[in-house]
Amino acid sequence: TVSCIVKNYLKKGGLVYDIGASTGNIGKSISEILYSRMANLVSIEESADIARNYVGGGELFIGDAVEYEYQEFSVAICFLSLMFIHPTKRSLLLKKLKSRIESGGCIIIVDKQIQPNGYLGSVFRRLTMEWKLLGGASQDSLASKELSLSGIQRPLSHNEIYPDFVEFFRIGEFAGWIIEK
Repeated sequence: TVSCIVKNYLKKGGLVYDIGASTGNIGKSISEILYSRMANLVSIEESADIARNYVGGGELFIGDAVEYEYQEFSVAICFLSLMFIHPTKRSLLLKKLKSRIESGGCIIIVDKQIQPNGYLGSVFRRLTMEWKLLGGASQDSLASKELSLSGIQRPLSHNEIYPDFVEFFRIGEFAGWIIEK
């Protein structure tokens, strides 16, 4: 889904930012698009330990995505990364990104979001768990990983996504938004 969106917004010679790149899965998934458009990829990953396993191509910057000095870009991608940035810094990052989008470009966000109260929130949580189990996770690894994220992962609140972002994806606790310029 994300690579399809990139294909529609990345101009020839454009720049793509992968913010919170981890090991480089986004870079790998868009490598052919980058090549065919003669575009550049800058991946930003805060953890040096995680960055040791980076295989996404392009340029890798190890450091704080909020403090990074962004150039104008065609596409910026925050894929499962905002939930690891402290809530007090997220809006600063999104404002910085919005100010650097080239005309015709976009920001793509896919992330975990705080769920509604009541039974619907339980349903979304169960849907997420079922989706992960169908993807090959074991019940033990699912529980272990979830508990290891305590204090580290803070899902997005509903007011953190600006009204001009358009939702394009939702399954369980995860959603995707895009803003274009």
